[in-house]
This record gives sequence, C-alpha cells and structure tokens, in this order.
Amino acid sequence: MTATIAIILLMTSLTLIANVPVQPAQAQLSTVQPYIGPLKAGDTPNVTVPTRAYLSFRPNPIGVGQSLLVNLWINPAGNTQNIIVPEGGFVITFTKPDGTKYVVTIRSEPATFANYFEYIPDQVGQWTVKFEFLGAYFPYGQYYNGVIVTNSSGYRYTVSAYFNPCSTEAQNLTVQQDMRWSWPLTMPTDYWTRPASLNNRGWWPILGNWPATGYNGYNNAAMWDTLYPNTPKQLNAGTDFTPWVQAPNTAHVLWKKLGAIAGLIGGPATQYGTTSSPGSPSLIYAGRCYQTMTIQDYAGNMTSCAVCYDLRTGQQYYAIPISQGGITPNLISYVNPVPNPETLAGEEIGSSTWSVELLSISGSYLRKINPYTGAMTLNASIAPLSGGTFMNQIGGYVLNVQDLGVGATNATGGRYRLINWTTRGTTANLTVGTTTRIISNTSYARSSLPTMQDYENDLGAEVTDTYAVSTTVNLTGAPFGTIAPGGTLVGVRWWVWCAFYKLSTGVLLYNISTDTYPDILYQGGATNLLYQGKVWAWTQGGYYIIFDGFTGKWVRSEATAYPWSSAGFGAYDASAAYGLVLRYSYAGVYAFNATDGKIVWNYRAPALAPFESPYIENGTEIYSFNSAGVIADGKLYVLNSEHSTTWPMTRGWGIHCINMTDGTLVWKLDNAMSPGGMADGYMTFANSWDGYMYVIGKGTSKTTVTGPDVAVPLGTGVVIKGTVLDQSPAQPDTPCVSKDSMSQQMEYLHLSQPIGGLWNNVTVTGVPVSLIAIDSNGTVTDLGTVTSNGYSGVYSVTWCALKEDTYQIIATFAGDDSYGSSMSTTTVLVGPAPAAYPEPKEPIPPTDNTSLLYGTLAAVIIAIIVGIVAVLLALRKH
Repeated sequence: MTATIAIILLMTSLTLIANVPVQPAQAQLSTVQPYIGPLKAGDTPNVTVPTRAYLSFRPNPIGVGQSLLVNLWINPAGNTQNIIVPEGGFVITFTKPDGTKYVVTIRSEPATFANYFEYIPDQVGQWTVKFEFLGAYFPYGQYYNGVIVTNSSGYRYTVSAYFNPCSTEAQNLTVQQDMRWSWPLTMPTDYWTRPASLNNRGWWPILGNWPATGYNGYNNAAMWDTLYPNTPKQLNAGTDFTPWVQAPNTAHVLWKKLGAIAGLIGGPATQYGTTSSPGSPSLIYAGRCYQTMTIQDYAGNMTSCAVCYDLRTGQQYYAIPISQGGITPNLISYVNPVPNPETLAGEEIGSSTWSVELLSISGSYLRKINPYTGAMTLNASIAPLSGGTFMNQIGGYVLNVQDLGVGATNATGGRYRLINWTTRGTTANLTVGTTTRIISNTSYARSSLPTMQDYENDLGAEVTDTYAVSTTVNLTGAPFGTIAPGGTLVGVRWWVWCAFYKLSTGVLLYNISTDTYPDILYQGGATNLLYQGKVWAWTQGGYYIIFDGFTGKWVRSEATAYPWSSAGFGAYDASAAYGLVLRYSYAGVYAFNATDGKIVWNYRAPALAPFESPYIENGTEIYSFNSAGVIADGKLYVLNSEHSTTWPMTRGWGIHCINMTDGTLVWKLDNAMSPGGMADGYMTFANSWDGYMYVIGKGTSKTTVTGPDVAVPLGTGVVIKGTVLDQSPAQPDTPCVSKDSMSQQMEYLHLSQPIGGLWNNVTVTGVPVSLIAIDSNGTVTDLGTVTSNGYSGVYSVTWCALKEDTYQIIATFAGDDSYGSSMSTTTVLVGPAPAAYPEPKEPIPPTDNTSLLYGTLAAVIIAIIVGIVAVLLALRKH
C-alpha cells in the first residue's frame, strides 16, 4: 500500500523533474552469460549445488479480491551480485477452484535468491500454490547485477557452478467471500500528541506539515475511498490550500502569546487605537513551530532569535539569536528513496528510507536546519543563482532562470537557461568537482518563469505531458480605438488575452484572447488564478473569463450579485481547492465550480448591528472580505477586511470558518485574526487588534465526581455531583462549554465581549456527562446523561439504589471537537434501611380518682383537727 501511494505521488510530479540521475556502470557484457534450466551440452560446472525451495504466503484464508503476499526463495543463496536471470527461473503456479491455472514467472533479488510479489485471487474456494526453481548455471566470470561484465568492477565467480532444480509441494490456499480485515484504519477522534506511533500508520493522511509549498496533488480517488472511506480526499493542490492536515472545527483557544502591543489607546485618542502583527510560525513540522521572534536572550537582552516551540502548549524548545547563526526554516523537503548509483541496463538497487529536511533558501544560499536542535547542518552556496522557485517537496527540486547576458547567442544555447537543481545531499555548492546539485540545465524561451504555475497533472493520466506541465500566465486588459476631438473615446473595446507557456521550456502554447464582453479586468493579473489548467481572470463586471490551457478556448462564469460584487469590489487575490475557485468580495465569498464556472455557494456575513457596514445586499448590511483565506481539512478560514481600513474600525469584523462543501458557517470569532499555519488539528491566528498570536484547536478536559462521604440507608436518594473543566493553558479550570457556545465563551474570556452576547440574549450551555453505577457483582446501572452548567461547569444527578451494596460511580465526558475526553470515579456505600419500630396500641383511659382524693384529703384534715384538739385538752389539764 505504501509503495503504491508513493508511486502515485511521484507520477504526479513535473515531467522535467526526475530523481537525481545515476550513472550506469561503464561496462561491456561478456559473450558468456548465466542461464536457467537444464545444463546445456558442453557445460561442465566445477560445482553442483543441491538446493531446497521455500514458499510462504499470507493471509490464509483470504477474501476474494484482496492482495495475497507471496514470498519465495531457495537455499543456498548467491553472492551480492548474483540474480536468477532472466525472468522465468522461478515459477509459481496458482491452481484455481475451477481447475484453471495462473502461472507467474519471476527472477530473484540480488544475492538472496529470493523474491516476492502480490497476487489477487478472483475465485472463492480451495486453491493450491506451488513454487518451482528451474535450475541455473553460473559460469566463471566477473558478475555485476546478475550478468558477467568485462571490466574489473563487481564480484568474481572463480569457478562455474550449477544450482540444481527444486520445488515445493502444492500448498493449500482458502479464498472466502468475506474480506479479511487487517489493523483497523481508524483516525484519532480524541486528544492526541506527537510523536505518532508507528503502529498508527493509518493516520498518515492527517499528519502532514505546513507550509505545503511545492505540493503535488493526490489523484487516485478510487484508492483513497477504499483506504480511507471516512476521510475527505486531498485532491487537486489548488491555491492557499494545505493538504494532509486536520484543522479546528470550533473556536476553542488552546493558548495564546503576546507578540506586540495593540488595542484602543483611550483618553484623547477617543475611538482610535493601534493595530500590530504578533507574527505566526513560518513552518510547522512534527508538532513544532519555527518562527523568528524578538525575545529575551540568556543575557536578558531583547534579541531577534530563531525560535522553536510546541504547537500544543507553546513550550519553547530552543531560541538561537540570529546574530549567532540562528536560521528559521520556511520550507520542508520530503526526501524519498533514491536508487543505488550502481546500475546496469536499467537494473537498480533501491532503498526504502524516507527523511525530512527543513530548509531556508535565501539569496545565494541553501541552508539546512536540524529540526530538534536548530543547528545549521548545511550552509551551501548556490551562486551564481539566487533564491528560486521551490517546485516539489518530494526530492526538494528548485527552478531558476539564469540570464547569461547579452553576449549569449542562440548559437550557444540562448541567453536564458532553466536550471533545475535539488536540495538533496551535502554538496557545499551547486557544482563541486564531479558532485553536482544540478539536475538539468537547458535553454529557456523566457527571461523568467511564468507568473503562475500549475505543475500537477490533476486532470488525469490521459493528458499529455505538454499540457500536464503547462503553466503561465500573462493577462492584461487594454483599450484601443481613436480619440475624437474633445477627448472622447470612439469605438472603444476592451481586449483581454491570456498566454500559456510550457513550464519546462518557456515555449508559448496558446495565446487566447477575447473582446466579446465590455468589462475590463479587475486589477490586471493581480486577482487571477491558475487552477486545473485554466486561468480565471476576474472582471469589473463581477464574473470570470476562464481560459482553458488544454483546449485553447475560453468561457464566461456565472455573474455575481448586484451591486457590490457585480461591480468587482473585493480582494486582489483568489483561492482554489476541492474543485472550487473562490472569489473574496465586499458581498461575501463566492465559490465557483472549477469545471463550468457556475456559482456553487455564496457565504455572507451579516453585520451584528445597524450602521456598522455600508455594504448592502437585499437590504441587509454585510461585512466585506478583501483578502484571501486559507483552506485545509474541508474548511476555509478567512477574515473580514477592506482595501483601506478607516478609523474607527468596523465593529464585528472577525475570522470565519466556512464549510467548503456548502458554504455554511462552522464558527466565527469577532476579531481581525489572520490565519497562519495549521497542522495536527491546530491553527495559528495573528490578531492585529490585540497583538496576540492565538492557537486554536482541541484541548484537554478534567471531569470530577463526588458522592456522600458516609454510608446512606437503602431507599435514601443521594446527590452525585461534579465538574467538567477546561485544562487548556489559555483558560485552565474554566467550564467546558458546548460547540454552539464556544465562540461566545472564547470572546468573553479573551476578547472582552459580554458573556451574554452583544444583546444579552445568549445562553451558554455546558457539555454532556454520562454516569453509571457498578455494584460489587459488576452489574452496571445507567444513571443517565446530564448537561453541565455552562457558567460554572457543575453537574449533578439524584440517584436511589435498589439494594445494599458498595457502588462505583463513573462520570464520563466523551469529548468533542473542542476537548479531549475525561472521566472520574467515586464510591457510594448503601447500607441497611433504618430499624423498624412496633405498631402503637390504643391508649387505656385513665381512672378517675377525684372522689378518693377528696375523701383522703378530708380524712387528713379530720386527723389534723383531732390531733390539735387532743393537744389542747392535754394542756388544759396542766
């Protein structure tokens, strides 16, 4: 799979650009050569070698239509220069379930006497596979890649040898209807970090880097759908387009860094303020950003440095002062395997190693930078050339047009030369002795490369090389006619023309022109674009004239809306990707079908309040667009602007993320944030309104959960609660909020906007939290899903257990486009129900002792009286 994809990528590169040429060995073939099969009459080998055949294939069983890997070899093997040649020494016979046979004949690899190939079974049932070696005779001689040469280089067989024939038994292969699945080709959906494990090789379509300078498009749509059915195709390189990366789906700010002073001044400056550029990285590789920044050095001085920092966290890895040799790379070269220089008759011994080089091409120097340490590993002179057009990331090919001066004549090859050179290797100059960086040096028909270049063959293999590499362009609009007395133009028409040149030669292919339409071009060639072999020339009438470099014809696109867009107001730039050409206008962003020029969608940004924008469409105030956006991962990122902004600034301008498929808004932040580099699901934005560089993308989250700290009686409802909080460096321990509330949350936290929105009519919502309870037997009870509070991050749920037990409570936030997932656990102990009390009885009526009480009291009183009387009588006697 990897080899197939690499081949497709390489096929889409420039025809004129090939691997660094290798020099075949300068050797003559001997008249005596090895052969396969039985010994011929008269050949008597010095050594007869007994052999044994081996055969292996996988997987078994296999699904019909899948690729079977077949390995085969014999023992003993040969030496480093011997090959079983010619084709046919190894014979592999597939016997199908219907009895028919399919025979593969193949040679061996050098030295190993082994080889492999892939075969796709086309019938369900039982197959057999058998391998036969027909024998091979190797005469005495000097061998080189399997043949005998007459010079002294190579490996010498000092004796002749015959390797006996051998074969394996027929081995069974089961082919079933159902596909056999290998390692799952899943893409990451949760938060992840670099480095990406080699186990996750299915992630390669999203692990690209930035910028995509010199990118060649991936064109095999059918293969892409087969390998990655749920992944957007990265087809047609386009303009302002970065393939092979993910880009943020929400406005979630991961971290930010102040790079300049900006904002309202205040006081006597009234509504005026300052804007500035905080900068953004010039290159992103392997999750690391490379940028030239003014920072404090080790001595405490503010110094311009080449800085490397982490894309996800902002952590600084190194800072090398420019004055001490610090270089910030701005180009990436993917160095693909190159053939071994030892070749003969087209046979090559290759390597399978890829590498990456970080480059800077400036002035007359090519510099290479170690991505880990920032050390300069190469400082090569490319004089007499200067700069160059980086044409191909795979191989690092660069084009320059060299002017040999007036003295150069056509007889000596012309004044201008097209120099195609490579950034590969360690050569210190363009040419040193026999070592050279120059791939080709040919005469050229122009003094410079065409203004726009379209060097990918994204229209298919049926297109000839001439058109596949055609590129250009020179576009003008000019009046012609006569001037009548008084200065009135008479018979004026506007003539628009387009010249197509072949990139590799500078030769004119087509000179296409039209004077049918009365509208002149908008800013000449500044707004035009070359895409899929067609030049799109914008007119002041609000439509494109589309020149086709493959047919030499032109058509007109569908017209845009009256008044602002149809009058041509808008950017001096355009973009293209996914089969669409984008026009940025004061009436929104228009997407045209790159095939027929029809308008596919028109994105408009309504003003947030009246009296903020003079641009009206159908009675609605809308914000203008006057600069190109960037495209990645099926989305367009573009900010509002005008040609010449005036103070006070238009309130409500922002950065818009737009779905490239249908032109709908994905998210927006209301500040002038220019999109920069993107990789790994993150994008950098330079905010000229506050001087910060923002990194937007997915962050981490933290979920907590708590329950009662004491046992609760059975039948008692318990409150389980917790929080879900954002852990991003930009706003740690703030509430996680929903995707719909993300822009509002970020504007509140970072852009000084009210939490309730401009009109205090916005409610911030939280995120879903799922809760389960697991008893001691492992039985799971779903406690439901609740939504956290968007302002505090708190959630809660009330639960009543059905039996006594110790329960584990698990709270989970599954994550989304803004946050990675998180979870937390707690324990709830449910004890016995409260003790039962006896049923109360009917109360016994109390006895009425009133009469007894009165009688007793009367007796007591009588007794007291009797006693007193007795005492008185006794005293009287005395």
